[in-house]
Amino acid sequence: MTDGVVRFQQVLAAARDAAGESRWGEAARWWEEVVAANPVHGRYWAGLADARFSLGEYEAAAQAWGRVLELGMRPAERDGEKFAGGEAYLVPGEVAWQIARCHAALAAAEVSGSGEAGGSGHAGRAVAALADAVDRGFRDLHLPVLDDHWRPLLDNPRVRELLGLVDTEGLSRDEGWRTDLAFFAREVTRRAYAPFARVSREEFGGQVAALRARIPELTDQRIALELRRLITQFGDGHAFVLPGPADQDSYPVLPLSFWLFEEGLHVTAAGGPHRDLAGARVDRVAGHDPADVLATLGEYLSRDNDQQIRFQAPIWLRLAPDLHALGLTADPAEVELTVTPLDGGPARTVTVAAVPTRLLSLLGPPPPDWASLPDLLEPPVPLYLRNRGLPYWFEYLPADDLLWFQFNAVRDYPGDPFARFCDRLLDFVTVRRPGRLVIDLRWNGGGDTFLGQRLLHGLVGCPQVNRPGALFVIIGRNTFSAAQNIATLLEQHTAATFVGEPTGSRPNFIGETIPFQLPVSKLLVNVADLYWQTGYPMDFRPWIAPQLYAPPTFAAFRENRDPALAAILALRGQLPGL
Repeated sequence: MTDGVVRFQQVLAAARDAAGESRWGEAARWWEEVVAANPVHGRYWAGLADARFSLGEYEAAAQAWGRVLELGMRPAERDGEKFAGGEAYLVPGEVAWQIARCHAALAAAEVSGSGEAGGSGHAGRAVAALADAVDRGFRDLHLPVLDDHWRPLLDNPRVRELLGLVDTEGLSRDEGWRTDLAFFAREVTRRAYAPFARVSREEFGGQVAALRARIPELTDQRIALELRRLITQFGDGHAFVLPGPADQDSYPVLPLSFWLFEEGLHVTAAGGPHRDLAGARVDRVAGHDPADVLATLGEYLSRDNDQQIRFQAPIWLRLAPDLHALGLTADPAEVELTVTPLDGGPARTVTVAAVPTRLLSLLGPPPPDWASLPDLLEPPVPLYLRNRGLPYWFEYLPADDLLWFQFNAVRDYPGDPFARFCDRLLDFVTVRRPGRLVIDLRWNGGGDTFLGQRLLHGLVGCPQVNRPGALFVIIGRNTFSAAQNIATLLEQHTAATFVGEPTGSRPNFIGETIPFQLPVSKLLVNVADLYWQTGYPMDFRPWIAPQLYAPPTFAAFRENRDPALAAILALRGQLPGL
């Protein structure tokens, strides 16, 4: 038995080494021995399938991928393996696509008269396999277009229908939108994890039909908004409809940052000719109550909970064309605001022109040349507002014997991978033994959940801080996606005390970012196909609630105070009853 185990380890290592160096003949022989010894592990069959495909043995590769489809695979991040056909085949549709690739390669070989022809009918088998992949949730419909094996099949009407390939020449404006709407409806209901959990198939179909009929009377911008409203019904906070990549870098955006405090809506930073608005309270938006405008915007924003809307709606308030399309403003290029200045002077009305802006930048800190209220006040700027552009950093505060860890994004920073950063952080804890560790997740909108495992495992095994009164997690309305998963795991497996306001997502939520484009308008659409049950299955909370409720207030913001950190510093000793 021992000799067999040792032999298996040696063969598995040899198979991986050969595949890593593209020695496919060797790899195939080693992988054959691996699956003979362990035929129940999907990832081993994937190694064999990849080697066979790379050797041009497409029929054998299809059979091996068929075993993967039966057995499934765990995430590649767990063992570091990658395959020639892609990164990781975590969902059945991606595995089924690999089978379709094999049949397409056989069909191409038939056409060219070279290689492994394997008889007739492979083109039909390729199309049928592609249809099966689409039915199983195949995500990346652009891959066949980029795959040389599929080139002879791209004129097939069924293939074009499956992939959403549309000849746009000669289409009228309305025909183009109706083509997009039909593809949109098919794709969001095909991809979404549970599209009809909150709205019936019949209701959704009726809404799509009603929008189709209204296309001639609606502007392009309003149609895009109505598409967005359709998917708000899915209960998927990751769902969105955005301009295509070509339009995202120069979208008309107000040069202002807004935040919804307990006291109301305020300008927190301002650029261009409106730098003097930093700190002003927003009393009216184009004559409307700001609360009504934010509520209207909220109807077009997908959400996991209402906290997510409290974060997102003030951001979307900056998009001048959207406000105009909703009938809230008279001009798509500017917005009239009535504001009360920070100094308490009389209210005044200003017209703020939109400027071309990269949409993704709206989720980060304001540009450095803007007037940001915290920078204009008496120093120091609170820790949570420093270095917002960095995904993670820490600082020791000796006067309070507190280690501050600002965790803004779950992604690797170039030159300092998160795993290495975690080791450095935990080494500091072990050596310096701070009385308290504070992890601030309030700006963290997510990223790669798997990266957080190193942090979680390190904290679970760190008695210096994994105890009541020593570990604190600050959460807020933008604690979302992968950051929500990390917060949920910390709540389950550590002695952390949570501080701040509720998170922007649920302990269990639908989520994934795998966008696709509409064929004519090129709008970018996302619906999630995974259910992250990071919490217990009976956990139906809308959010993680803090034990110490310390929401952001404008009174604290205008004095450069952090209510969450103040709540932590006010505590002494153990925390019975929290």
